[in-house]
Amino acid sequence: MTFARLPWKTLFLLILAVALSVVLAACAGSAPETTAPEATSLPATDVPATEEAPAAEEMPPAKDVALTIFAAASLTDVFTEMGSAFEATHPGLTVAYNFAGSNQLSAQIGEGAPADVFASANAAQMDVAVESGRVDADAAQLFVTNRLIVVFPADNPAGIVELQDLANPDTLIVLAAEEVPVGRYSLEFLDLAVADPAFGATFKEDVLGNVVSYEENVRAVLNKVELGEADAGIVYTSDLFGVENVGQLEIPDALNILAKYPIAPLNDSAYGEMAAAFVDYILSEEGQATLVEYGFGPAPTP
Repeated sequence: MTFARLPWKTLFLLILAVALSVVLAACAGSAPETTAPEATSLPATDVPATEEAPAAEEMPPAKDVALTIFAAASLTDVFTEMGSAFEATHPGLTVAYNFAGSNQLSAQIGEGAPADVFASANAAQMDVAVESGRVDADAAQLFVTNRLIVVFPADNPAGIVELQDLANPDTLIVLAAEEVPVGRYSLEFLDLAVADPAFGATFKEDVLGNVVSYEENVRAVLNKVELGEADAGIVYTSDLFGVENVGQLEIPDALNILAKYPIAPLNDSAYGEMAAAFVDYILSEEGQATLVEYGFGPAPTP
């Protein structure tokens, strides 16, 4: 084709057409750029950073140890003082007591009552505790002795001046129950007296005929005499420590009973070492001196 012969308008249109063709071909050959969709961000969730495991709670300070002592009622005053002395040398320790007749205490031990140490006023009730399985057979040790004495109100309404007066008619006598060690010992005293010609064959019967009540422990006997509810009673010599408002009448050695007290830790005590330490303290020179101060006799020698 000869472009010189074409009219200029035609030539112009031809050139324009060629140019458009080139442009279109270029566009068609170039793939459109695919724009990647913008990543959609997930809404932020409060996913905590890995939490540290909670620190173990601090153990609270150990609670004070409460050592529970089951002890015969006659030991009330002296053991209370000795417990305070023991606490003073063992910070954090509290000594708690259950004072009662030894027969009641041994029964409670047999029923599983929590206790750490048992101090009985006789061997028979300690044997009951051993039979329960809570006291080892070889654990009990004799730690003190005691004796009987007759007491009467300070004004002595029955006019008691000798032991034979206990058998006088209308004399109001109070004794501990036979199951209680001091009650058993009192009956043994009456048996010995009956065998003595100075008292006569009916002495025991006459005295028991005057009994107005049998008490559950020796302290109850003393309290009734102090209150004037009885003319006379039989207690331990140690019960008169610090007591001024009663009179007393000695029982001679030939008729008296030497009460021997055993003590032992319980084998199921939650504080076995401390229970053993308390027993050791009672048997120590210091402990024995305190017991004697309160009117008890020394522990019998093996």
